[in-house]
Amino acid sequence: MPATDTPRSYAFVLIPGYSQLGFSCALEALSLANRHPSGQTYYKWRLLSETGAPVAAYNGVRITVNGALTELDREETIVICAGEDVGSAVSKKLLNWLRHEVRRGMDYGALSSDTYVLALAGLLAGKRVTTHWEYRAALTEILPDVIIEDTLFSIDGRVFTTAGGAASMDMMLERIRADHGTDLATWVADQMVYTDPRLPDHAQRTTLKNRPQVRHGKLALAVQMMENNVEDPLSPDEISRAIALSTRQLERLFSKYMGLSPKRYYLRLRLEKARDLLRQTDLSVTEVCVACGFRSLSHFSKTYRMAYGISPGLEGDTTKLVWRGSV
Repeated sequence: MPATDTPRSYAFVLIPGYSQLGFSCALEALSLANRHPSGQTYYKWRLLSETGAPVAAYNGVRITVNGALTELDREETIVICAGEDVGSAVSKKLLNWLRHEVRRGMDYGALSSDTYVLALAGLLAGKRVTTHWEYRAALTEILPDVIIEDTLFSIDGRVFTTAGGAASMDMMLERIRADHGTDLATWVADQMVYTDPRLPDHAQRTTLKNRPQVRHGKLALAVQMMENNVEDPLSPDEISRAIALSTRQLERLFSKYMGLSPKRYYLRLRLEKARDLLRQTDLSVTEVCVACGFRSLSHFSKTYRMAYGISPGLEGDTTKLVWRGSV
């Protein structure tokens, strides 16, 4: 898209407990674009909070905003900035405001776990979105009509979402490229000393083959199969056949590199997912039990208690829920 004399406008909505890293990476990309030797002001922005009061990030840093929620210009782009306790930090007033503004036709997006805010507002049905890998399992369970991608950022029509953190910078560099071309985006990346901006389909986490404990190719494949089949666990024999190893060879690999048997490692993966779902969603213990491949509620409860020293029911009751509210 060719450059124009009219700066593109952004409205960053800060919600208490927001991630300062994701917000700063996105804003700094826009700010640096305006320092380009051309002298052109490519972007402008304002920071909003629900009441207009300063907002504290999750790390305690408090930022003064430009004002309270108000009617925006139709050409502005909304960016929601929230944090871990996103569900309980979002009010009906903010959701109603967001729905009203989006209906007017503007672009809108969210950083990291903030994808859930868009879902609460009913703005993601049928959309392709992403979120931080830590919250992907929870969102997948509670948003069946939304396509949750394991990507750094996703752009689907007017809506854009990111995995948060440095991925906010990758996403904003892509938007700068789309607005004003590759030269400006490259110049901004160089100013950030970010020599290799990532494409949206770049993995969010270090790939299995690059993890220090998973150097063996067959072992990496086995672990990947386990991660992809949590709800319907595979047997060691099924995994062994799929990667062309004997069950004994698979046992040796896991013992050497993981210090666990395949069965114990697989169980740990399933329990970790169960803990995330109990902490981040309002799913019942029974629903979590099924989602993590346990066929017996009593067995699930006993195994969970042995692993974490607390029953699944108490985990859900005593932990601050991230995903409160109904979509």
